[in-house]
Amino acid sequence: MDLFTVVNIIILLALIGVLFYMQKKHISFSKRVLTGLGLGIVYGVILQLVYDPASETIVMTNDWFGLVGSGYVKLLQMIVMPLVFISIVAAFTRLEKSSNLGKISGLVIGTLMVTTAIAAAIGIAAAAGFDLKAIDITAGDAEITRGEDLETSLTEVQSTTVPQKILEFLPANPFLDLTGARPTSTIAVVIFAAFVGVAYLGIKRKTPEHAAFFQKLIEALHSLVMRIVTLVLRLTPYGILALMAKTVAGSDFNAIATLGKFVIASYVALIAMFVVHLIVLAVLGLSPKQFLKKVFPVLAFAFTSRTSAGTLPLNVEAQRNKLGVPESIANFSASFGITIGQNGCAGIYPAMLAVMIAPSQGINPLSPSFIATLILVVMISSFGVAGVGGGATFASLIVLSTMNLPVALAGVLISVEPLIDMGRTALNVSGSMVSGLVTSRTLGELDTKTYASNETPTENMAR
Repeated sequence: MDLFTVVNIIILLALIGVLFYMQKKHISFSKRVLTGLGLGIVYGVILQLVYDPASETIVMTNDWFGLVGSGYVKLLQMIVMPLVFISIVAAFTRLEKSSNLGKISGLVIGTLMVTTAIAAAIGIAAAAGFDLKAIDITAGDAEITRGEDLETSLTEVQSTTVPQKILEFLPANPFLDLTGARPTSTIAVVIFAAFVGVAYLGIKRKTPEHAAFFQKLIEALHSLVMRIVTLVLRLTPYGILALMAKTVAGSDFNAIATLGKFVIASYVALIAMFVVHLIVLAVLGLSPKQFLKKVFPVLAFAFTSRTSAGTLPLNVEAQRNKLGVPESIANFSASFGITIGQNGCAGIYPAMLAVMIAPSQGINPLSPSFIATLILVVMISSFGVAGVGGGATFASLIVLSTMNLPVALAGVLISVEPLIDMGRTALNVSGSMVSGLVTSRTLGELDTKTYASNETPTENMAR
């Protein structure tokens, strides 16, 4: 380790000390998250100006920064599967009417699918509006290699039939899926937890005393898991600081400038879809301003970490304690939102690529039949997309192969993939929270007082 790397690490520790001092002074959680984000960006820019992003110093510095940033992400990932399982089972034990289960899951999934369709339409409009074409993008050696790798992956995707893809959702070994070993592990855990919940409801009718014991056990486990979540969430400002500094310091801005038009078009589409989320809330009579204020820490982490799955604990907590969504609905919307109907990764991105590639195959991307088919394919393909980095590429492979379009373009965009993925992930998480709000508002179960209040349990918890 050279001297410059040591200095960079010391500066990061000093910035962490600033955030710790703010915590001791009981400054609000949201302000500390915003401060961490700002300090991370500024520090990353300074490192960009002082060192070359590919230099040995930056590589070693980012490796050490990963202890804080990536370490925080791993702690969140550690709790994801236990949280998904125990939260959904707990939702069943607290369910007043079993008939509500179908309504909740139907509304959550329906909202995710509809918003994904809208996202696809916005992606089409953005690609067409900016006149993006695959032939205008030049590929280097790294991009060509990536494109070839995707062609290989395409063979595996195409060899899997629709029934086989559906079978992947089922938990043949729930204990394996609890480790998150498969891309569809989250959905598999949700299904397994639902079976446990339904079994509980049956026992409750036949042997209430056994059901009461099981409910107490689940309540105790749920309290334990949520306490772990609380401990991890307190580290959010520090994690965001390190993640943002690492991302900015290691970014290749020359490559980003080369593909600047695509980056701008992508963010225009992402922002437009986020505005749609706010409009949906306004139509429901909910303040978009309150939503922005309360979910900022969650979206900030999703933006910096690029993992919808890792954001799940923050997502559930924000819905329950800040937005007033009942726990049962929050658990379903956050869990389903990881792998179903991701507005950014499975909606906007694949649609934009399809529109860009279509002209090279002699297809008019603005023909009504092409647009209708593309939106339908995007909606169906959004099932089972992993809520981690690379999920958008997987979704694109499915969409492009289904539309009989070449997939190499996804490899050409590898240099700007991290930058765009940050915005896509934040939009994915926003979409899952909106689905929870839409569901709870429609069923008349939203706590509007909590939604409108300025002080929340999470603020106190995180101090």
